[in-house]
Amino acid sequence: MEIKSRFDHFNINVTDLQRSLEFYDKALGLKEINRKKAADGSYELVFVGDGVSPFKLELTWLRDHAASPYELGENESHLCMRVAGNYDEVREYHRAMGCVCFENHDMGLYFINDPDDYWIEILPLEK
Repeated sequence: MEIKSRFDHFNINVTDLQRSLEFYDKALGLKEINRKKAADGSYELVFVGDGVSPFKLELTWLRDHAASPYELGENESHLCMRVAGNYDEVREYHRAMGCVCFENHDMGLYFINDPDDYWIEILPLEK
């Protein structure tokens, strides 16, 4: 049997849903696509997207999770986003936001971290 599949979404849990939505909009231009709230208020799921690809990022807020940060282990997994426009200007914008957490000049890439310390690799659209 040969399975055909496609990426749909990736989930991360967040401690402050509004703060995360504002970050993903400001830093990457990701906009809310849809939202689902539990009837009992125990969770809220918000899907954001780039308006171009079908891929979505699911931000999950859990009411019963302590307000402390999530344990991300060694934080070796990451999202990767390609950005349009002048790559150096985008990097400076992210620096001004204070979210650049790692730069690899030899490879020509950098990472930003979101409010919950998830890492996002930033690459130019054309590379």
